[in-house]
Amino acid sequence: MAAAGRGFEDPHADVLAEAAAAFGLLASPARLHIVWTLAQGESDVTGLAERVGGALPAVSQHLTKLKLAGLVRSRREGRRQVYFVDDPDVVDVVRLTVSRLTDRTAGTEAPERRLRGL
Repeated sequence: MAAAGRGFEDPHADVLAEAAAAFGLLASPARLHIVWTLAQGESDVTGLAERVGGALPAVSQHLTKLKLAGLVRSRREGRRQVYFVDDPDVVDVVRLTVSRLTDRTAGTEAPERRLRGL
């Protein structure tokens, strides 16, 4: 169904449900930080835990959820499992959102205060 006067098609309900699930997973600050970190370059779980400041088991659980959702992939390098974001669209969305919020909050109120009323 096209939006009034704009010529855009509304996405199928399945697409909206899948997008909402992906955004739901990224709604966790810890998982968003992990994806942000992996958008900068691949890492193993130990490196991620050090970078994001999380406990190894917690980071591992977050990675499992992100992997099951298809937002993160991994490959084996010897005894290490190396994680990466293989979807440039996910990388773009995360980088754009975090960068824009960072730019907006430079010298202004924290984003959670502005977004709380939504």
